[in-house]
Amino acid sequence: MADDARAKFEDKERKKAEIRKRLEAQMKSTKKKGFMTPERKKRLRQLLRRKAADEVKRQQELKEKERQRIIIERTGKPKSTADANEASLMAMCKEYYNRIYKLNEDKWDLELITCIKEYEISDLQSRVNDMRGKFIIPPLKKVSKYQTQLEKMRQWTYKLAKMDLKGGLKPVKKEIDLGEKEAKKENKPEWDEKARKKQEIRERLEAEMKSTKKKGFMTPERKKKLRV
Repeated sequence: MADDARAKFEDKERKKAEIRKRLEAQMKSTKKKGFMTPERKKRLRQLLRRKAADEVKRQQELKEKERQRIIIERTGKPKSTADANEASLMAMCKEYYNRIYKLNEDKWDLELITCIKEYEISDLQSRVNDMRGKFIIPPLKKVSKYQTQLEKMRQWTYKLAKMDLKGGLKPVKKEIDLGEKEAKKENKPEWDEKARKKQEIRERLEAEMKSTKKKGFMTPERKKKLRV
């Protein structure tokens, strides 16, 4: 039984291999050699580019037609004023005025809605960045160092020109009156006179004490005799 099963399995595998070889041979025989030559590739690229350009042009024309249709729908067709009288002109002006008023209302509403949406978007972005722990560096304007130095020098010269240099100096009296000096010396306070008298008395007493002071026992003569 085992030999029969093995023989069947080998026969099946052999048939599969034959079928696979036959199919590969058919594919190789039917395959065209060298179909995409460099010239054909170049021509194909040119055709694709031309087709893409035509498609872009067609889309632009469709967009322009749609734009013109929307403009005509919103603004209306131009009205002739050649054969119009005063009443028809007034009615026409009122109609245009009402239309402009309505368009301005819609414009303000749309601007308000746009501002609210932008604020909500920025708020959501900041919340998302806070949750992720990211910090967005704000865009900084590049300023050259040369321009900043020139601006600083200009500001400094402007401040220097406005500065009052003479106003900060102390006023000095050029004329000195000698009589005023003598009067100041004469008009001394009483406590100054008393202090001066006390100082004179103290100096006189010190001089008297020095003159009456006894000489020491070991005079220079006695010291000399002792040495001998």
